[in-house]
Parts: sequence; C-alpha cells; structure tokens
Amino acid sequence: MQIVFKTSYDQDINILKKTGEYIRVAVMVTLMLAAPLFLDVYYLSELGLLLVYVIAGVGLMILTGFTGQVSFGHAAFLGIGAYCHSILMAAGLPFTVSIILTIVFTGVVGMMLGRSASKMHGFYLAVATLAFLIIVETVIGEWPDVTGGYAGFVVPDLEIFGFYFAEIWQQYYLDLGFALFVLWGTANLFRTPTGRSFIAVRDSELSACSLGVNIEWVKIQAFGISAAITGLAGVLLAHHLAFLSPETFGVLESLKLLLMIVVGGLGSITGAIFGAIFVSLLPVAISLLRDVLPGFLGNQAGLEPMLFGLIIVLFIIFEPDGINGRWRKLLHFFETYPYYRKASFVRQKSYLKTERMR
Repeated sequence: MQIVFKTSYDQDINILKKTGEYIRVAVMVTLMLAAPLFLDVYYLSELGLLLVYVIAGVGLMILTGFTGQVSFGHAAFLGIGAYCHSILMAAGLPFTVSIILTIVFTGVVGMMLGRSASKMHGFYLAVATLAFLIIVETVIGEWPDVTGGYAGFVVPDLEIFGFYFAEIWQQYYLDLGFALFVLWGTANLFRTPTGRSFIAVRDSELSACSLGVNIEWVKIQAFGISAAITGLAGVLLAHHLAFLSPETFGVLESLKLLLMIVVGGLGSITGAIFGAIFVSLLPVAISLLRDVLPGFLGNQAGLEPMLFGLIIVLFIIFEPDGINGRWRKLLHFFETYPYYRKASFVRQKSYLKTERMR
C-alpha cells in the first residue's frame, strides 16, 4: 500500500498525486507517440478520431461534469468550429489564423449562450441548449451561400506554414499534440481560483455565493471555455471528415457526447478519456449486435439512439461514477490488498442538495 507523505502545500495542487500515476501517464504518452510505428493507416486514423473526441469530451466535461450545467446541444459547438474553420480556410486564411479565430468565435458564442442560460437549471437548461442546437443546425442548412447548405461543404486541405499534412500519421500527431495540450491545460485550470469556482457552483450555488463567487459570471466562463475547446475539436474533426453536412452535428451527436462523459465518469478528466474510448468502440459493438438480433429489431433505424439512452440510464443507476469510478476502485483494491474493505466505496450523494440561486 502506497502512502503519500506531503511535505509541501504545493503537493495539494499537483496534477498527479502518486508515483504510479506518473508511470502510467508516461507509458501511455510513449505508446501514443510510437503508435504510427506499429498501426496501419485505418487504425491510426481511428485513433486520431478518438483523440478528437477526447478533446470534445473534455470540453463538455468542464461544463457538465465540473460546473453542473447540463447541455444537450454541445454538438452545435462542434459544428460551429468545423464550419467556421473550413469557411475561413476556403476564404484564403492560413490554418494558424483560422484556428485561432474559430476558437475565439466559438468561445464568444458559448459565452452568449451562457449569459442567456445562466438563470436556468436542470430540465429548462437542457431544453434551452437543445433548442440552440436545432437553431444552429437549421442556420447551417438554410445558408447555402456560406455553408453550402444541405448539399454540404468540402473541407480545404490541411496546410500549415506551406506544408501539406497529406499523410495520416501527420494529422495524427497534430491531433495528439492538441489533445495533450487540452488535457494539460484543463488539469491546470482546476488548480486556479476560476476552476475551483466552477466546482463550487456545481456542488452548491448557495454556498459558493456566500463565499463571494459570482454565480452568473462563473457559468458564462464555463460555457465560453467549454465551447472554445469543443470548437477546437470541431476544427480537427472537419479535417477527418473532409466533407461537412448539417446532419453530422445533430441531436445524435450531442447524445453521443453526453453518453461519453456520463459513461466515462462525471467530474474527472480521466472520465472524458474513458468515455471517448467507449464511444469509439460502441459503433463496432452495435454493428455486431445488429447481426445477432432478429431482423425486425436489428434493422430498426432508431436502434443506436435507443441504446445510447439505455446505456446512460444503466450507468446512472448502477455505476454513477462511470468507468473512471470503477477504475479507481480497482486501483484502490490493489493498493490496499490484502487490507481492502468493500465499505471503502459505499455509495453516497456526490453533490450537496442546496437551493439553487434564482
């Protein structure tokens, strides 16, 4: 069993707490860097797409998992990021300028939505974000002069400083670089007063307000940062898809992002990673399931969203902490063996049930 003996106050805000965590992170980063050496083009492309969804999952996790603001329309920010970046590049702007402008624009849109939704809670907030998604999808589809409408929009080639990223491994390293930066930046965010205020608002708005936290401004910030990160994911996703259409960023995509953070484990960066892995493997499992089920069930058009919803409900009931919670229990078992006690993880309420601010 490993005991962490703290000799400095700085150890309380370390990103990684134990030696084992440093080893696991170093091994994973090394494997990801070496992936192009032993993976073929198809699997490398899928791994790059997985990294994009890790970024999108972290974006939604900041808003829902760490700030407690439910969003059913986060795919709208993916769409805004993808279309804005593609349109700017098609207009002749270089990649570096386009991606910065896209992140800023998406973040501003997120803050505007956060300002409008800052007084909403629970069901009403979920409906408001869903309405925002429908509005964005409709605008993209009904603006053919700019977005190509329902006919679609061809994404320009990925070119940075005059160098074309024509190979899959080149795009993969770009995805990996942004994913590592977002993970590192998010982990540092929650060591700052801003990040801690997010968690305070999630746990109890009344308690946070009594400590001097501006609840409305915190929610606006959370929406802005979350949208900006998701917009970055949209930029990278656009180059994976190479062709954009409004249907790509619909309700099903939002449900997939929500499934990702619930299954992965709300309130943890690791949960976003586990959730992205789960969501990436889920289509393969659904494809195999269609072959096993009777024809009248396997050929149902709504099978995928139905399974998404069922999985979310099952995890909420039986494993509220998600895959990350199960992972922590497994680590705790090995760290404390043979002194492990089942009562170490007695289920309890995660957040305080205090009055929301009106």
